[in-house]
Amino acid sequence: MSANTPVLAEGSLAPDFTLNSTEGEITLSKLKGKTVVLYFYPKADTPGCTKEACAFRDLKGEMTDLGAVILGVSKDKMPAIEKFLDKYSLNFPLLSDPDLKVHQAYGAWAPKTMFGKTAFGVIRTTYVIDAEGVIRKVWRRVKVNGHDAQVLEVVKKLAK
Repeated sequence: MSANTPVLAEGSLAPDFTLNSTEGEITLSKLKGKTVVLYFYPKADTPGCTKEACAFRDLKGEMTDLGAVILGVSKDKMPAIEKFLDKYSLNFPLLSDPDLKVHQAYGAWAPKTMFGKTAFGVIRTTYVIDAEGVIRKVWRRVKVNGHDAQVLEVVKKLAK
């Protein structure tokens, strides 16, 4: 993985993928016809990731009414993801990408600097993908507070 991690542009076609999830295997292209909120989070059951997942959980009914599905992706293995889902009664699929192929395709695995040291890590990133598979909105280095409302606004615009 190079330091030149791609950032997929709004208006480009979302790369297809198939990953194991808490609801079985999920393939992005099989979700055509629905708006997809695809978000990458660093680690299950950590404070920021929990807050983000619970915010999306609380919006699921509204998202479903707008024809949207929410998919959370992490590099965690399925046992940790399933425990996280159960602990917080999450009501949407969480996907496991332990080999980071999907993270890399979506630019969510990149160099990060913490405490003066640079290392590769998960970049909290959200994509809204329209019913035709086109990326309509990208947020990189997401700040969790208020992010759910920003995503909902974009989904509402796509539902019109």
